[in-house]
Amino acid sequence: MVQIIDGKLISAQIKDELKQEVVALKEKGIFPGLAVVLVGDNSASQVYVRNKKTACEYVGIKSFSYELPEETSEEALLELIDTLNQDEKVHGILVQLPLPKHIDENKVILAIAPSKDVDGFHPQNVGALCTGLPGFISCTPAGVIELLKRSQVEIAGKNCVVVGRSNIVGKPVSLLLLQEHGTVTICHSKTKNLTEILKQADIVVAAVGRAKMIQGSQLKEGAVVIDVGINRDENGKLCGDVDFTSCESIASRITPVPGGVGPMTIAMLMHNCVLAAKNK
Repeated sequence: MVQIIDGKLISAQIKDELKQEVVALKEKGIFPGLAVVLVGDNSASQVYVRNKKTACEYVGIKSFSYELPEETSEEALLELIDTLNQDEKVHGILVQLPLPKHIDENKVILAIAPSKDVDGFHPQNVGALCTGLPGFISCTPAGVIELLKRSQVEIAGKNCVVVGRSNIVGKPVSLLLLQEHGTVTICHSKTKNLTEILKQADIVVAAVGRAKMIQGSQLKEGAVVIDVGINRDENGKLCGDVDFTSCESIASRITPVPGGVGPMTIAMLMHNCVLAAKNK
């Protein structure tokens, strides 16, 4: 019988643990603060930002909100980030991506102080992850590892296949699985014999951004499947990179979409923000 990994439940447990930590920090006179910057009126981004504010409120983190018009210049945005870098009340800075086309995302990521980069995108934090040094781990990959650990999935010695090689999920989650002593294979659009590779996998992380790309017939019996994808199927219904219906009968554990990895991303953002306050 397949076990559905409940990301909503696990993320709620993490937020409850963080709530206690924030109470303890406040008793020491430390009040964690997160600045959230949104440029333009992308409706999906507005939803994400709203969810992040709600999570901050629940955990006890003060959120500072900056909602800027679409035509905000790159220079004005970089000036705001510089101000937030200097602000003692702000422990974490999050600039919601994607940004309008006239703003260089890389410049913006580089402008955020690594000690406040709670998204874990700054090259200094990415480098720390590569070399096993302390730093902020980007939230979705960190959430994937937490889902596995809290579902009692043993990673050490297991064949782990990551489908997708993005800087935001594929590469960092591969490094994290390596740190947990998994044997990791990264697959992508140019990979030959994907089915043969998936058939060897004890743990599959799907992060390729293609609706229902991975089918149950490609999996090894009893594999653990973590679906990072958020897509729309032919009927406009939310779905992942994994065909849930066909994979459910083969997998031993599987995450649903929605309600799997999504809630974990925000929980790990809260975790990074509390960590930033502690580091301060």
